Order: sequence, then C-alpha cells, then structure tokens
Amino acid sequence: MASMHIDSLASASFISGAVTLAKIVGTFGAAYLAVKVGVKYAFLFASLLIVVGIVTPYATHYELLLASRFLMGLGGAFMIVYFNPIVMQWFAPAERPVINGLNAVAFNVGTAIVLWGMTNINDITGGWKSSLVLFSLASLVLAILWMLVKFDTPEPVNHAPGAEPTEYGYIDGLKDKFNWAYAFTYSGLLSFYICLFTFYPQAGISQSKWVIGFGIIGTIAGMLYSRKHPLRLPIIRLSGLIIFVTVLGLSFSSHPVLQILCAIVLGFFIFFPITALVSIPHELPKMTGQKITVVFSLFWSISYLVSTIVLWIFGKLVDMNNGSYTSSFLMITGLTATVFVGSYFLPETGKTKELT
Repeated sequence: MASMHIDSLASASFISGAVTLAKIVGTFGAAYLAVKVGVKYAFLFASLLIVVGIVTPYATHYELLLASRFLMGLGGAFMIVYFNPIVMQWFAPAERPVINGLNAVAFNVGTAIVLWGMTNINDITGGWKSSLVLFSLASLVLAILWMLVKFDTPEPVNHAPGAEPTEYGYIDGLKDKFNWAYAFTYSGLLSFYICLFTFYPQAGISQSKWVIGFGIIGTIAGMLYSRKHPLRLPIIRLSGLIIFVTVLGLSFSSHPVLQILCAIVLGFFIFFPITALVSIPHELPKMTGQKITVVFSLFWSISYLVSTIVLWIFGKLVDMNNGSYTSSFLMITGLTATVFVGSYFLPETGKTKELT
C-alpha cells in the first residue's frame, strides 16, 4: 500500500481480492485446460503463472499490480486442482491419504513461514521486494524440475464392462449431487478461514497465528489417523462439531486466554479432517483422472465463490451496525456448521476391512 501510495482500504482489498477472483476463475477452468493439453503441461503452465508473481514487487502502477496478483493466483488455483489427478495416477490407494495430507499442509507451511518469520526473511534478503523475488525464483526452479518429470497420461479404457465413461465434463459435474454436497461441506469453513485473516484482527482478535501453527500439527495428525482409521465421515463429523464450538469461543469470549485456547484447538481441528475430506473423491467407485479433475475444479470454484460472497456480507453487516462485529460473527459462526451438517450428505468411502 505504501509503495503504490494507496490510502483506501477498499482499493487495497482488491489486491487480495484479485487472488480470490483468480481462484474462482482458475479452479473452474482447470479441467478444461487439462483436457486440452494434458495434466503435465497444464501443471507446468500453472507453475509458470505462479512465477509471474515476480512482477508484483516491481509493479509500476496499480493495474499492473492487480494483473500480476491475478495471474499468480490463477496459477495457484490450477495447481490445487491438478494435484488430484497426479496423486491418483502415481500413488496406490493406500498411499493417497498421506500424499493428499502433504499437499494440504503445504499451503499452511507457507502461510506459517510468512506469519512467523517474514521479518527475519526480510532482514536476510534486504527487504520485502527481494523476498518476493526470491520466492518467485524458487517457484521457477521447481517449474523447471517439473519439466524433467516423466508423466505419461494413461490411455482411457472404454471397453471394460461398467467402466466409468471417459467423458465427464462440467455439465455432468453440475448435475452430480455429490459435487454440491462436497462443496457445501467445505464452503462455510473456507469462508471463516478467509474472514479470520481479513477481519478478525480488525475486530481486536489477533490469535490467527495460533490457528495456522496448530493447523500444521492437525494436518500431520490427520494424515496419521487416516492411515490407521479408513472411515472418513466420523472424523469429519466430530471435527465439524468442535470447529463450531471453538469458533463460538474465539468470536465471543472476552478472556484472552480462552481465545488463545480456542484458537489452538480450532487450528488443530480445522485441518485434522482435511486428509479424510480430500480422500473421499479418490475413493469413489469408477473414479478416473478426468472425472476427479472436474470434481475438484467444481469443489474449489464453488467454495471460493461462496466465501467471496460471505466476505462481502461480513463487511456489509459491520458497516450497517456502525462498526459492531456481533452480527457478522454470528453469521460466520453459523456457517462453520456446514462441516458438521454436510457430513450427513457425503458418502462413506472408507472400508473397515482395510483395518484387518
């Protein structure tokens, strides 16, 4: 904001909003790109888009800044979708929960590094601009390494009796009730997560760093738990209930110690069920690489669309109530219940016989 001489918070919000918009557009269009060029080159394209973030620290005007942020966000949006067909092709079913968990925790590790260590990183590099350039160059190195990976897309099988049709497009996905239930389950939690870092500090609740820190621990615990306990819905349901209660405590408690405790438990249980949640589509019968790409494309785009609307309503309620956050906190707390409620609309894909 200082470097671009931006004084308006509304204008500043578009800088982050450009990334959110990119995630809606990118996750929805990811499957189309993968069909056209294949998963390997679609993933490479996503990696190179992330490298475009190198323009951000040296943008000479506001519009270029927004464009660089949008393109970087677009790359990230594509990438989180493409993780799934790659995992499905490279790893056996028994290995996928752990790999999905590693992919899920990656974002939180990056966020934790920024929240806890950005000042030290800036001291080493000489400033925030140099730090962002360093991150972009690291992304470029990883993109180059990905080019060296041998990734042969398997030929689709059409002739096996009962085989899943190779064509599963967006229309098929939008007609599939599972995709709506799946996105509904996560959308309330994602909305809260974005509000937590956007509005909660402004409301005087600054415990967000505890949520991130214990989120990493929760993800690792979830990976270990999912390997030993293949049933998916019980842990999603229990975590959803705990999330609702701890968000209530974080939002409305007046005791700082209780707020920190709620943030710690909340951070753990936000990410504890993620491995189980992202494993469900992988374990559905007759799943194919193309279908899972569409499933996660719709999952992320619908979830981010809902969270974008919720973010606007949250701020609007604060304005309408003369700066009071009570109505907004009630709304966002209620929305976190989608994890608990949505679990009753999802299929149980885990098999108890895997325990023996």
